[in-house]
Amino acid sequence: MTNRARPLVLAAPSGTGKTTIAHRLVDGSPDFVFSVSATTRRPRPGEADGTDYEFVTREVFEGLVAEGEMAEWAEVHGELYGTPRRNLEGAAEAGRHVVLDIDVQGAAQIRESFPEAVRIFVLPPSGREMVRRIGLRASEQAPEVARRLRSALRELARAGEFHHVVVNDDLEATVSGVQELVHEASQAQRPGDLDERVRTLKKEIRDILSDEFA
Repeated sequence: MTNRARPLVLAAPSGTGKTTIAHRLVDGSPDFVFSVSATTRRPRPGEADGTDYEFVTREVFEGLVAEGEMAEWAEVHGELYGTPRRNLEGAAEAGRHVVLDIDVQGAAQIRESFPEAVRIFVLPPSGREMVRRIGLRASEQAPEVARRLRSALRELARAGEFHHVVVNDDLEATVSGVQELVHEASQAQRPGDLDERVRTLKKEIRDILSDEFA
């Protein structure tokens, strides 16, 4: 792959805004193309097959894995999610950055398969803001929110594995910053207080789980 065609991996816990960032990148520049992941979960209201996700049965998904057609895949919250290899190959041929909106497990697989990929971990400005963003999804019920928060505790511990870590406290600034990181092929950039930020977020999440979801 050429430098221009490097994949972009965006990973983060639920409620950080990474999917919104991915869509802004694709909508705002012809250099980026969205990777439509395959999943076995049911569509949420307003989601379209082939646009938001490729919604497939577990049998079909497992067949793609067995045939080596998935660049990465993982089971998240009881459902299978993955990136068809054809998405990356097609973007490379077109000289475009394919944007992968995936979890930390998938990011680790991409690191092995496509080491040239730019891997960015997105942090929320606070634990409370993360919960607020999750709560905006009308389909999320309290047990599901709690499960996502517990997953976030594990995912935050792996932020240091990524080339870059950004804090999404201002969407437009975050999108611009991500564009620069991809186009300039910058060296690893992480907040100087990354460890402290992660510790603070994890404490906030634990407090919220204890106070509201015990």
